[in-house]
Amino acid sequence: MTENGEKNRVRVSIFGQEYTVIGDKSSDYIVKVAEEVDRLMKKIHQSNPHMPQVKIAVLSALNLADELTKTREDYRWLLEIIEDEKKK
Repeated sequence: MTENGEKNRVRVSIFGQEYTVIGDKSSDYIVKVAEEVDRLMKKIHQSNPHMPQVKIAVLSALNLADELTKTREDYRWLLEIIEDEKKK
């Protein structure tokens, strides 16, 4: 949150659409996340220029969910390694 306890309101552009994102994170972070979604949607669109926008959005969400799931699995694996090393 901001220093005065208010949430940040940030205007971002994702795949040609304007959105107001309200969140606890910094404005820079919100913009960075929006840019990542925009980049991924544009990449999918380049490979499939006739695909409807809603399908591009769903494929982008699936790709990001895949990355998140892999990252969580890697994180758990690293925690197990750390715990095993502590027991030695």
